[in-house]
Amino acid sequence: MWARTGDRLVVQGHELGEPVRDGEVLEVRGPDGSPPYLVQWSDSGRTTLVFPGSDAVVQHFGGPDDDFRHPGQEPHEVRHAGKGPGGVGASARG
Repeated sequence: MWARTGDRLVVQGHELGEPVRDGEVLEVRGPDGSPPYLVQWSDSGRTTLVFPGSDAVVQHFGGPDDDFRHPGQEPHEVRHAGKGPGGVGASARG
């Protein structure tokens, strides 16, 4: 998992009826975009340091002209999850 400032961290609920939580990544404190992340949660406005588990995904909001890539990736391997708030899924650009 990797992120950059401005990405959205989405965490699935752990129990039936528990809501999905999401928040904006304010800081990336790990090397090369890895956790932990300082996240401001949209439901409470609180800011916490997060070490995401397997129930979390990062939504990257870079557009098709965005040259950011994770270290070690070639440009054609860059993946963007979604096209904006609420967008889910990954698409590769070539």
